Amino acid sequence: MHKEETTTQNITNEATTAPKGKYSVLLYYIYSPIENPVEYRDIHHQYCIDNNLLGRIIVAPEGLNGTVSGLIEDCEKYMAWVKSDPRFAKVDFKVENHQTHAFTKLYVRIKKEIVHSELPVNPLEQTGKHLEPKEFREIIQNDPNVVLVDMRSNYEHSVGKFKGAITFDMENLRELPDHVKEIEHLKDKKIITYCTGGIKCEKASAYLLSQGFTDVYQLHGGIIKYGLEEGGENFDGKCYVFDNRLTTQVNTVNPEVISKCHVCGTTSDRMVNCANPDCNEHVAICEKCGWELEGACSVTCKENPRKRIYTGTGYYAKTTEGYKPEIALRTRKNTKHLHIVEDLGL
Repeated sequence: MHKEETTTQNITNEATTAPKGKYSVLLYYIYSPIENPVEYRDIHHQYCIDNNLLGRIIVAPEGLNGTVSGLIEDCEKYMAWVKSDPRFAKVDFKVENHQTHAFTKLYVRIKKEIVHSELPVNPLEQTGKHLEPKEFREIIQNDPNVVLVDMRSNYEHSVGKFKGAITFDMENLRELPDHVKEIEHLKDKKIITYCTGGIKCEKASAYLLSQGFTDVYQLHGGIIKYGLEEGGENFDGKCYVFDNRLTTQVNTVNPEVISKCHVCGTTSDRMVNCANPDCNEHVAICEKCGWELEGACSVTCKENPRKRIYTGTGYYAKTTEGYKPEIALRTRKNTKHLHIVEDLGL
């Protein structure tokens, strides 16, 4: 057996034989108008506190976006609770198993958008045609003319992406208009957009349609759902996620590591946030270099006096100034006096 085949087999075995954990990690979003986001934010936050859930949730006038971790039974209660609200009855939860909490804190915040894009589109009015994971798998296997377009940030697709997919060197979705010209020659092709959980594609696919692309689809539920339901075939590398795992394995069929250590160049899919908070680059760093540089991406960053303590994970909980968890206990009579701005700092 070739070395490459051995690596693939080992990854597959690890993915299929790992013991089942007691926790779930949920990823979800839904575009559904919320007329009272401040009040609902408080109710939602308090529910998470009462049920030992951690994670990051965005409440906006246009809907909900969240990634949450907790004990399996607590997550099941949470999903049922969210869906019991008629506004969110159709929300699609992606559920992964995990050994522990995937977060160390809870943030439930109000923003103008559930994914910051500033794109002049409304997914409730127009968006690309949704492809379920099974349909997506059949198309990419049988249609040689289909074009996959990755709508994630550069550091995300650096550690994992679909075979043959077009990627953009962008930091966030706001930059999409600057990159559309790179695929203008494909306007008459069948375009399929994809992202981690599907949320970016709702607006990205709508934007492509507004720019004259004629046949636009999107992978419903994103990479995570495709991995859970169809084994993640032809997704190379790992999927970057926004919790303390940093990446998750989605391909159990034909996995392949595509990223290299930022420091020494050896093959590695071990993602790290640089320990220097002034840098905080998201890069792949192997275990050896990680410990030698104490979680930093360079000697310069290692010597920075503000460098965070490295524990071997390369994950650092985000510190959000102005965020006050106790605001969830605010009385409702006070909420009517608050005004929504881009980010209330709640």
